[in-house]
Amino acid sequence: MVSRFVFGLGLLSATALVHPAFAADVRTLQIFVSKNKQSLAVYDGTEVVATSKVSTGKDGHTTPSGIFSVLEKQKYHESNLYSAAPMPFMQRLTWSGIALHESNSVPRYPASHGCVRMPGAFAKMLYGMTEPGIPVIISDGELVPQPIDHPTLFHPDAPAAMPLLSDVELRPSMPDNPAAPVQVAMNDTAAMLMPMVQPLATHEAEPPSEPISMLITRRTLRETVIDIQTLLNALGFSAGDPDGLLGPSTVEAIMAFKTLRPAEFAGDRNLVSDTLLKALYAAAGKGEPPNGVIMVRKAFKPVFEAPVTIADPGLALGTHFFALHAVNEKAGTADWLGITLENNLSRETMKRLGISNQESSIVTGKPIARSLSRITIPDETRRKIDALIAPGSTLTISDTGLGRETGEGTDFITITRG
Repeated sequence: MVSRFVFGLGLLSATALVHPAFAADVRTLQIFVSKNKQSLAVYDGTEVVATSKVSTGKDGHTTPSGIFSVLEKQKYHESNLYSAAPMPFMQRLTWSGIALHESNSVPRYPASHGCVRMPGAFAKMLYGMTEPGIPVIISDGELVPQPIDHPTLFHPDAPAAMPLLSDVELRPSMPDNPAAPVQVAMNDTAAMLMPMVQPLATHEAEPPSEPISMLITRRTLRETVIDIQTLLNALGFSAGDPDGLLGPSTVEAIMAFKTLRPAEFAGDRNLVSDTLLKALYAAAGKGEPPNGVIMVRKAFKPVFEAPVTIADPGLALGTHFFALHAVNEKAGTADWLGITLENNLSRETMKRLGISNQESSIVTGKPIARSLSRITIPDETRRKIDALIAPGSTLTISDTGLGRETGEGTDFITITRG
């Protein structure tokens, strides 16, 4: 899953640029495809390490814009949709049929049935550079990852410093006999008990080596029902496993809870409502219910999810993507890179999500900082994620939830334009 590689080729052709220092290091990569420029760029941090022309989908077969990752790789693949058309050095982006692959026809204008076509030499080179999980960003305009430093982003826990004798506060003990030697007492009794002959043996835990992917988004009915089921079970009602489905056990438990509080639910004819959620949170002593969720996956499999709070929910968050380029475990720091994708929501989507104001989607400026500052992550959740992050970890912020392409065997896929 870690998007790293060691590569030693020089300049291949006019369509591919490879940095001369490329072979010396192991890198963490991101791939960016611009549909307007019909170009592909591979970034290591903020540095371009390879480029190529491409051909994306033509009218009627448009390549979707959004946030993807390589799901699987095959040196030779035949299309399941278009007469077994050959797709050498295929790198799949969705299970519905979008991929990067080699083609003999790359005219540098939209010409494919939705895939991203690449020249043969470059497709082979890129295939050797990548691993499953490497992020692939497809957009109309050209995007460039920028360093992002914000307190909402995650970082590894710095190891606790061991007390040193030089740091221990010392206080002199005045002797009864002035001729007697002066004794020194230490205020820190724990340090006083440290062995003086042999140094302390220390064992540093291995930092995480496999990256995780994360999505912060608004809660949907699924997350709300999971909360309702969890709270009802904790309050002694049998709501079944918290699966987000309104099955018979869950419905029966909801009705039983409402029956005990007729005044609170007078006039509330909806089975699931804000009134129900607030009443459950109050009964469980948990305060106000959250309106957002953070989901975590690793190796294309769900790990856990937890509630978050989004301030000013009537304002769109926008769509933002972050990649963790490097971490310093000893210092407890992390080097994040971020981009903003244009994603204009339809009126229907805004109404469904309760969004009344959608800021203009721009790539420059401070939309990332504004969105990050509106997100509050519980300390317990933050500590759990801080312990999991590794180079190559990613975070997506989106208003629109999991998205139809996210499923079994994927990271979080966000479609910004179909």
